[in-house]
This record gives sequence, C-alpha cells and structure tokens, in this order.
Amino acid sequence: MANRQFHLTADQVQALTTAYDQSKDGPTRTRYQAVRLYGTGYPTAEILAITGCSESALRLWCQKYRAGGVLALVDHRAGGNRAALTAAELAELQEKLHTYTPREVFGPQAATPTGEFWTVPDVARALEHWYDVVYTSYSSYWRVLRQCGFSYQKPAKVYKSRSAVKVVEFEQAFEKKRSISSRKP
Repeated sequence: MANRQFHLTADQVQALTTAYDQSKDGPTRTRYQAVRLYGTGYPTAEILAITGCSESALRLWCQKYRAGGVLALVDHRAGGNRAALTAAELAELQEKLHTYTPREVFGPQAATPTGEFWTVPDVARALEHWYDVVYTSYSSYWRVLRQCGFSYQKPAKVYKSRSAVKVVEFEQAFEKKRSISSRKP
C-alpha cells in the first residue's frame, strides 16, 4: 500500500462517517472507520493499530468500497447453526434426553455398546430424527447437550496391563482374609 491511489471525496467521507454513527454492528463500524481513515491519508500502520485489522483486510475493504460503496462494507455473515431449535423444542428435547437412553431410542444401533449415555453422534441422530435439524459443527451438539443439563464425562480409566485373573485372585484372598478376621473374638 505504499503508492496510495485510494482517496475519498468530502461527500464519501461524510457518508462513511454517517454510516459509522448509525451502525450498531461492531465489525461493520470497524470497516467504515478503516476505509475512511485510509481514504483520508492516515498511515497504514496507524489504521492497523486503531482498528485491529490486518493489512490484507484493509485492502479488501477498500476494494469492496470502491466496487459497492458503503453498503458493500456491511457484515453479511448469517451465523450458522444458532437457534435451530425453538425454546419449546429445546425443553421437549431435554425431557426426552433425560427420559430415554440411546439404547431405548435406537436399539443396538446406539453409538456406544451399552447405549446407556447420550453421546454427540446419538444426539445428532436424535435431532435429525425428531426435529429434522442437522448442525455442521460438533460444538453445536455439545452446546445442545449442555443446554439440556448434560455435562462432559470422562470415561473411567481401565488399565490395559491389568490382569483379570490376578484381580479375581486378589479379591478372593481379600475376602477370605476379611472373613477370617471377622470370626476372631
């Protein structure tokens, strides 16, 4: 951006200032401010420090402004998976998840062998089956589980080097010793 060929007229500066003042969206306001500062001759390093944007983002915003004016700088992101379920559907889902196990809903096709606890794959399948909702991100399913009162559970540690035979022998010896000591007066 060393050879700056982007200059704003007084009317363009006024339009960007008005749009900045009227906007309530932070990212859009940042774009208005960055383009206005760049178009009025501020040094690029100062603009980057003031707005927190990158140089490539600043170039892109100026390019968009040239092509489409103030409206081209509006933040058009839709926000993905947010609120795919209504409050009533979420309450109904919470009741279903607390009432039924995945094994009761899906039978042997549950995600875990026992089908005892709700997992992300099970919840994804249930949401698609009951509400026709499919999220694009696993974190959305985790959020649904959290909203329904579930928490992340770590599986119990099972030591692979542990011998089942030795455990049984130990337990038998322990019980035998315990029963002998309980008979002594």
